[in-house]
Amino acid sequence: MSRSDRSTRAMHQALPPALREAVDDFAEHLSRVRNRSTHTVRAYVTDLVSLFDHAVRMGCVDLAELDLLVLRSWLARQRTTGAARTSLARRAASARAFSAWAHRAGLLSTDVGAALASPRAHRELPSVLRADQAAALVDGPTRRITPTDPPPTDLPDTHGAPTDPARTGPAGEAAVPLRDRVLLELLYATGVRVSEACGLDVGDVDHGRRVIRVFGKGGRERSVPYGVPAQRALDDWLRQGRPAMVGAHSGDALLLGARGGRLNPTTARQIVGAYAEAAGLPRTSPHGLRHSAATHLLEGGADLRAVQELLGHSSLASTQIYTHVSVERLRAAYRQAHPRA
Repeated sequence: MSRSDRSTRAMHQALPPALREAVDDFAEHLSRVRNRSTHTVRAYVTDLVSLFDHAVRMGCVDLAELDLLVLRSWLARQRTTGAARTSLARRAASARAFSAWAHRAGLLSTDVGAALASPRAHRELPSVLRADQAAALVDGPTRRITPTDPPPTDLPDTHGAPTDPARTGPAGEAAVPLRDRVLLELLYATGVRVSEACGLDVGDVDHGRRVIRVFGKGGRERSVPYGVPAQRALDDWLRQGRPAMVGAHSGDALLLGARGGRLNPTTARQIVGAYAEAAGLPRTSPHGLRHSAATHLLEGGADLRAVQELLGHSSLASTQIYTHVSVERLRAAYRQAHPRA
């Protein structure tokens, strides 16, 4: 547990029972009803505990006493302590989401957070690879640039099974680059999130139509196509790689870690970063590959709404940032090539 998590837990335990119960009920609502990820629920809880800790300091010991003044005071305090605009925007969104839920649940007489304004978060243009750089990255395992998994004691697989000696022998070692190759190919070919890639089961792959079934944020299901290189990587992995790494705790997981359990997203991020470094590329993450895939699709003429569907964005505004990337690239090319730029 991180220091931040320990601090949040301590503040949570120090809250008055009514406020503590409200935090717990809202967390359960997010997890079970809204189907939010563990990471998202943790972020909401952290924000709410901070809000209620501030409210108690202002003399608010009951949920009914929560009002707009308390919310604004909390955000103002966050700003004076150096919180970034993006953090302030997220915390305001957390407060509004809780307020709306508490009003619907009858815990608040009015939705006090509805009028809470927040600074517009500054959205930086995502860093993307050129097409040739992305190709060099996904071809890394084929060239036998094979970074190894981190030690199992540092990053246990989902089930925490003991390492099977059979998977650490020559067959298991030969399977690692096949696993890495299919991971990189799928991330770039489909633009899926790293959590979505690691969550894939063998049955989620439709080889005939070259489509994968993905369960994204909020449990929303979508179908995403992939190309011939990814299909070849999948064929090699399923025929030669996965059987060498499969174990008692593998289940239906498509991508496996060193212990034979489902591949951990943190491990997947380290794999991508290691291959990027080995290929002499800028520091790259799975999310960077997602940015790159979206940008290259739009630069190739793909429709914006089609890219929105592929990425699983609930709002078109989330996808439009990639049009900004393309414009910036166009401007860069113009400045470099035009004699009167």
